[in-house]
Amino acid sequence: MHDDANSIETLKVERNGLSIREKVDQLSAQHDGWETIDEWDRERLKWMGVFFRKLTPGLFMMRVRITAGQVTAVQMRSLAEIARRLGNGVLDITTRQQVQIRSIGIKDVPGILKTLAEVNLTSLQTGGDNVRNITSCALAGLTPLELFDASSIGRRFTEKILGNPTLANLPRKINVDITGCLENCTHSESQDIAMTPALRKSDGEPGFNVAVGGKMGSGGMTVARPLGIFVEPRDAPLLATEIVRLFSDEGFRKQRNQARLAFLLEEWGVERFKAILETRWGRPFDSEGTDTRLSRHNDHLGIQPQMKLGLYSVGLCVPTGRMASEQANELARLAEVYGSGEIRLTTGQNAILFNVTEDRLDDLITEPLLEQFPPNPHQNIAGLVTCTGSDYCSLALVDTKRVGRWITEELIKQYPKTQPITMHWSGCPAGCGNHQAADIGFQGIRTKVDEKVVDAVQIFVGGRTDNQGRSGVRIMDLIPVDTLEDILPVIIKHLELLKQVQRKSKAEKLVLMVPAMTQDSL
Repeated sequence: MHDDANSIETLKVERNGLSIREKVDQLSAQHDGWETIDEWDRERLKWMGVFFRKLTPGLFMMRVRITAGQVTAVQMRSLAEIARRLGNGVLDITTRQQVQIRSIGIKDVPGILKTLAEVNLTSLQTGGDNVRNITSCALAGLTPLELFDASSIGRRFTEKILGNPTLANLPRKINVDITGCLENCTHSESQDIAMTPALRKSDGEPGFNVAVGGKMGSGGMTVARPLGIFVEPRDAPLLATEIVRLFSDEGFRKQRNQARLAFLLEEWGVERFKAILETRWGRPFDSEGTDTRLSRHNDHLGIQPQMKLGLYSVGLCVPTGRMASEQANELARLAEVYGSGEIRLTTGQNAILFNVTEDRLDDLITEPLLEQFPPNPHQNIAGLVTCTGSDYCSLALVDTKRVGRWITEELIKQYPKTQPITMHWSGCPAGCGNHQAADIGFQGIRTKVDEKVVDAVQIFVGGRTDNQGRSGVRIMDLIPVDTLEDILPVIIKHLELLKQVQRKSKAEKLVLMVPAMTQDSL
């Protein structure tokens, strides 16, 4: 460890983050309360998926790992009951297909962990410098438009990394997407490790092409770089693990804002990274396969036929991913009554019921919950994604869930026939709302208007995270939130033109502003 290593690194060397598991009971029972939990123990609680929030002193957030977004009705009821009885009665679906519960007291954490374990759920390593929840197609094994079901591969990889202290001390977090879907339903190109469906060129065998170094957040979006290799499904968990180990051993630890895998790729280049990885792998890689993905995106909302004749999935739009505990319980009931007792959560913060027979569709559509979570929402509501926002997150500068919903609904009222547009909101540069992966993205910021500090946004356009992945381009800065009603119609009108705005060069860090699109000109 270098003397100039950041403070978090120093603390991780002193004690592995996973060691907090041994101390949870003690911390929860401290007679003088949460205030006496020292700063490092608060940091290490993230390894348990427990997050201290300055905006809610004494109350914590818990993030629950749900691999590939596959959750049973029993598990959903358990989550709803925890939120109702010990939290604020709200569940948030995240862009990593997991669930967050808020306003939890530290004294209740051991009991919650026990309750989660009883239904085969865990919050372990959903925060901190770990491999985060593995994403995959929400309809894995069900959609006719997949090369193969990749969700089991994600689970095998999860088994390798979960609870492993040697893989719980990374320079920063790693996001992994492993998918067999042909319709680009996950944000593959924004992941640290992306395994996407492909056919080996020599014999047509199905497997994955591999890309690395994608990211959102500080420093902007970086599109994952293809390694030019193909991996068989049986070897995919091992290769993903080896990439994580390489990052753990060689990743930068000096500055946290330069510690993601993307920065190691930038320093080394793809060829050097691939060569070192191949040496560690112990045998030559197969060359990149034929990408089988289609050019379109499918969020799996609405009624769609499954692979098995006579069965249907019903994708429900959960606006901004937020559910009351009562709604979560009702969702569980519908899964049992109409489906097979399971629910799939999507990277778009929505929920899918599946294995619904054709003769039950009409009855399902009339259920009251589907008025709140419609299967066929307006396209712009369907394309709305938000981070937690300033209501609960101390980093966020804008209440993204409230503002995002308000702005979208106002646009629909004014322009009901506007083209389908995805709009993603992040409350801060961390980019948890994937704002640079949307047609129009918003990043929270603050600005002054008449000497008064107000909520504002930076605006990005043209982002994609499919097989044509590219980062959204920033076109406007310091736009007060209360002016968006007037500004957004102009942006929408010229959206296709604005998407063509390019950087001067690959090396340039700041994107060009569109001269005509300033606040004053509007």
